[in-house]
Amino acid sequence: MKGLLLEMKQIFKPNISNGDLYRDDQEGSSRTTMSGNGDTMIQTSGFHRFLHAKYLNPAQAILAEMVGTFILVLCISGIIASTNLRGVRAALLEYATTAGLTIVVLIYSIGSISGAHVNPALTIAFAAFGYFPWSRVPLYILAQILGSIMAALMGEFIYGIKSDVLTTRPGQGCQAAFLAELIADFIVVFVIAAVTQQARSVGPLSGLVIGMSIALAVLITGPISGGSLNPARSLGPAIVSRNFDRIWIYLTAPVIGALLGALMYRVLRLRPIS
Repeated sequence: MKGLLLEMKQIFKPNISNGDLYRDDQEGSSRTTMSGNGDTMIQTSGFHRFLHAKYLNPAQAILAEMVGTFILVLCISGIIASTNLRGVRAALLEYATTAGLTIVVLIYSIGSISGAHVNPALTIAFAAFGYFPWSRVPLYILAQILGSIMAALMGEFIYGIKSDVLTTRPGQGCQAAFLAELIADFIVVFVIAAVTQQARSVGPLSGLVIGMSIALAVLITGPISGGSLNPARSLGPAIVSRNFDRIWIYLTAPVIGALLGALMYRVLRLRPIS
């Protein structure tokens, strides 16, 4: 019983301190530099700053999240709207490719500024496991939602379509959609946790791997749930169109899936208790 309690304590132990952050894989895969105030900053080629941008101006990070989410939702809106204007629905492969490529672009552009979360589910999961300060979570989520709203409005203006077209809806019932969104975010966050902790084997390709995992998740969930994977992506168009039908699926399932994905990777990375 005592051993089980020690294991559970190890699972949920925060890792946000400088000394413990990313300790598992920094050997051989990272270099250290000194910040102006004497603190040691870990900088790796494997994209550890995707998780934690502690030394950057919070205002810059929050603005980057808003801009990043705006770009993400606008690109997704663009592929949906452009195909609708041709009188056809966006093919699943087109939708998944657009989502994955946009994430790759955002990771390499704003990853070092804000971490490129652009997803409230990821922000909450990172905070829950000690890779992101809880104090920034509300502001990050607010910025992500605002970015999504602005993208939905911009999509209406550019393409002349109603935001209702951009909302996500279950394709096979609420239960199936909930489970699909949960599993998809489980996969994505599990992959993110893996590649950001294994810089030695993945290196600068981390962003590409994460983008591919999102494209894959959209492919397998698109017909079931619409392939949202992101509360902000669904909430923005819903607010603009005032259509909140079954929005609870896209606000809850991704968060639960992200938490479970991070937890599973933490469990698999547990080391024997001496």
